[in-house]
Amino acid sequence: SKSSSRFISAFTAKVTAPDRISNDDEMMKTGFTLSVLAALSGGASAFTPAPTQTAWGVTKTALHADAVKAEMNLDEDFDDVNLVRILGLDRIKKIQRRHKRELNDRIRNFEVVQDADGEWIEATPEQTAEMKAAAGVSAPAAEESAGGKEPLKIIIAGAPASGKGTQCEVIKEKYGVVHLSTGDMLRAAVAEGTEVGKQAKDFMDAGKLVPDEVIIGVVKDRLEQSDCKSCGWLLDGFPRTPAQAEALASAGVSADCFLFLNVPDDMLVDRVCGRRTDPVTGKIYHMTFSPPDDEEVLARLEQRSDDTEEKVKVRLEQFHANVDAVKGNYVEIGVEIDGSKKPGEVTEVIAAALEAKIAA
Repeated sequence: SKSSSRFISAFTAKVTAPDRISNDDEMMKTGFTLSVLAALSGGASAFTPAPTQTAWGVTKTALHADAVKAEMNLDEDFDDVNLVRILGLDRIKKIQRRHKRELNDRIRNFEVVQDADGEWIEATPEQTAEMKAAAGVSAPAAEESAGGKEPLKIIIAGAPASGKGTQCEVIKEKYGVVHLSTGDMLRAAVAEGTEVGKQAKDFMDAGKLVPDEVIIGVVKDRLEQSDCKSCGWLLDGFPRTPAQAEALASAGVSADCFLFLNVPDDMLVDRVCGRRTDPVTGKIYHMTFSPPDDEEVLARLEQRSDDTEEKVKVRLEQFHANVDAVKGNYVEIGVEIDGSKKPGEVTEVIAAALEAKIAA
């Protein structure tokens, strides 16, 4: 019903509003907590009880009428509900962070606009086109291709902290390709329950590494989906080993350009050890090169457990043990870029290489 839909929408809004999380000493009464939990487990219909149900010998309809007569406001916005008690603080924070990341992604992709009240709403196709034009973002390569040219297929490689993430965002926005990482693809395949996703899940549940043949199957399936075929794709950090590169080629997957960001190890160590993540927005800062201006943000930054000098050196050893052999599979399409330069300079070199591929 409309009433239950409003109630559930209000519940979602309550969870994703940071300023509405209460402290433990403001927890809601146990009775109301149990009723909400029962309603959640029983589905939306639990919020709209039948008129014939009774409480203390009085019908629910009568109780509602009495409330209206007394000019009582029924709480459909969760203003007086303490969701910390119901869901737990950690879970609510995770929901908030996910909501923030999703909103930021939609803002970057020009999918939403702010209304007169400052609320983010869905952008029309015309508004999206106007925002992209104002920002100087090109249309997807698939739409620009003349004479039926194939969309771009790109592989980008580099050591940890070489700047792949920054450049992937630029490439995705400029050329409209689908940005793909093996972690995201594995999680999506498992969630969708595909055949290779089920195989991957068995290994993951057992705490084992997912073998190359399964990963290749996941990657191949993903590249066969319509968005990758129509817009092109950007493989981020894959393949990592010569065996993966050979298996990818055997599966019939080929790229137009192999971008390699080359950065000296000592600079990589400095970059990794100075990295910090904002747990609320997911944004990555660097304590030397790009610290946050906001003191509140600075105070809540977190460092990944593997972003230490000792652990990054181990990761770099593993990277160097495989990278030359991987590059050997892409000699004809390879472009090596000095990743130690400023991000804007790296972007210009990448753009020149990709434009040359488009023109070819």
